[in-house]
Amino acid sequence: MKMSEQLQRTPLFDVYASYGGKTIDFGGWELPVQFSSIKLEHEAVRTKAGLFDVSHMGEIIVKGEDSLSYLQRILTNDLSKLQDGQAMYSAMCYEDGGTVDDLLVYKIAQHHYLLVVNASNIEKDFEWMKGFLFGDLAVSNVSDSYGQIAFQGPLAETVLQRLTKEDLSEITFFKFKTQVKIGEYEYLVSRTGYTGEDGFEIYGDPQEVKALWHEILKEGKDEGVLPCGLGARDTLRFEACLALYGQELTKDISPLEAGIGFAVKLKKEDDFIGQKALVQQKESGIPRKLVGLEMIDKGIPRTGYPVFINNEKIGEITTGTQSPTLKKNIGLGLIDRKFSDLGTEVEVEIRGKRLKAVTVATPFYKRQK
Repeated sequence: MKMSEQLQRTPLFDVYASYGGKTIDFGGWELPVQFSSIKLEHEAVRTKAGLFDVSHMGEIIVKGEDSLSYLQRILTNDLSKLQDGQAMYSAMCYEDGGTVDDLLVYKIAQHHYLLVVNASNIEKDFEWMKGFLFGDLAVSNVSDSYGQIAFQGPLAETVLQRLTKEDLSEITFFKFKTQVKIGEYEYLVSRTGYTGEDGFEIYGDPQEVKALWHEILKEGKDEGVLPCGLGARDTLRFEACLALYGQELTKDISPLEAGIGFAVKLKKEDDFIGQKALVQQKESGIPRKLVGLEMIDKGIPRTGYPVFINNEKIGEITTGTQSPTLKKNIGLGLIDRKFSDLGTEVEVEIRGKRLKAVTVATPFYKRQK
């Protein structure tokens, strides 16, 4: 069976080739890993702007009078203070505190929310959510009705502003607007992203999002705006220490261990699934901690590589690479908390050899405001 026969494709699939896109299998999706090179695309986003196809992400709509109390039950963050036009990052947990998914919640209007979930988890999340329905609720998986692109980098607002009459400076961080007219069509425009840079995530009808992809690249061409693939998306989010489900977060890793405790409100008025386990974890001392590691010896830490201290395995690497911005070999490791102090020397086993590394502060990269 050919790769293309079994993998899912986004509505933008047929435009990749004209921009030089090379595709890979990413969680059952045939997506571009790069267009020019990971390094060039990474640099474009850090210094200019880059455009990503993220239409594989899932969209789930929650409507009805009981939607707020329902979301308060299944999500770890506190949505009670969320206003119309605001977005919030949250986790969804199992009873034992392990993570079902991490996601964005958009409050479209009273009793109307849009959840954006990870592509590989769409079916699992939707099934999980259906198990907790009650009262006046309608929960629908509308992923096929949406295309999504992410326009990220310091020049993103300048370039996008030339295509719309809407004042984009009014859409501040983690805010969004619906029915923003860009070119001929209307989109949901959100000031969010997964790169550590300023920028927007733009949602709309799949074919209309495809039209916008071309428009943005044409408009930004002279300023060095590039189409970007999953390779740069991963190195960018990794430098900014943004968790990736399947690596920093899994059914066996709690949001507290993964360092996203800011999205877990243990004291919110409504009880949520996994709360008891997470409270217990916090009270008895979170057993593992996600730490930054910088290699001292020559070698690149990769996902799943074990981490040792004095022949004792203390954890493993969740993500690692040669950082394009810092030009260093760095990794994130989920390790036994008692070894997590900054400056602790550890060993990472790379291809059968134990190589020296040291724990360092995170995030590895933070943009200058």
